[in-house]
Amino acid sequence: MSRPRTPLPPGLDGRSVRSADLPSWGIGRSRTRHEDFDRPFHGMAAVNVDRSQVLGACTAFEAVRLSGQVYSHTTAAALYGIPLPSHIDQATLHLSVPAPRTAPRRPGIVGHSIRVHEFLPRRLDGLPVMSPADTWCHLAALISAEDLVAAGDYIISPPHQRRTRRPPLATIPELRAAAVRHRGNRGAKRFTWALPLLRPGVDSPPETHLRLLLIASGLPEPLIADPTPVEGGLVLHPDLKYPQWRVAIEYEGDGHRLDKRQWRRDITRRELLESAGWRVIRVTADDLYIDPDALIRRIRSVLRQRQA
Repeated sequence: MSRPRTPLPPGLDGRSVRSADLPSWGIGRSRTRHEDFDRPFHGMAAVNVDRSQVLGACTAFEAVRLSGQVYSHTTAAALYGIPLPSHIDQATLHLSVPAPRTAPRRPGIVGHSIRVHEFLPRRLDGLPVMSPADTWCHLAALISAEDLVAAGDYIISPPHQRRTRRPPLATIPELRAAAVRHRGNRGAKRFTWALPLLRPGVDSPPETHLRLLLIASGLPEPLIADPTPVEGGLVLHPDLKYPQWRVAIEYEGDGHRLDKRQWRRDITRRELLESAGWRVIRVTADDLYIDPDALIRRIRSVLRQRQA
């Protein structure tokens, strides 16, 4: 019969400690072999920490993080909830230090040495994190221009789009000020291009990508989540709309298809808009990312019909 494992001391569960400090917690080497112990980085142990999420990975690293090292770039973005493209490896942590300190070097870590006037960290969930505005500028060197606009849209979006009471992560003036601080850095051309295209009220990256596609195709820029009265005194907010032609464009991700309640709401929403005289164009991921030319032709056709 196997011996029962020694109970963890109070305060150790859900955190990380340096391996050298384990004896002071009453933890011997044999106890660390159980599955509730993890050693994701050399010289430390994490206890019941879920490293599948960025917050858990950062929590695990805290035991060996040196003073002055701040989570940045894609790691800071993930901690803030800023949407990132799927190709980003969020298991690798980005940490920055103020120049002229040497960038952190350790397996699983990407280190950066940042000019002092750009170094504006804050605390988030008890972790030192680069500011949202500086994080956005850092992302410019790592993601596409279109994804950078989507990240910026999220950062400046007002609280009602997230069903919360928090203010936006940053304002347009704060992003402009950050762009000035980062002028001349990697990605500067990209965030300079993206900054004028940021719009509040966008609910997801595909909605940003759809708006950018319409603009790049020579169509007028649509309104975003604009209040639209329908019958019964209700006010809906279509993803995008052209009020001059009474055309609403709705992006429907997989959640709309898989969630029965959402699917029923979408049907009611479309019927209310059409009853109020709006032509509704529904857009899927295949339309947007696989055959955007066909989508633009379809939208142009609808606009011509509405102009007649």
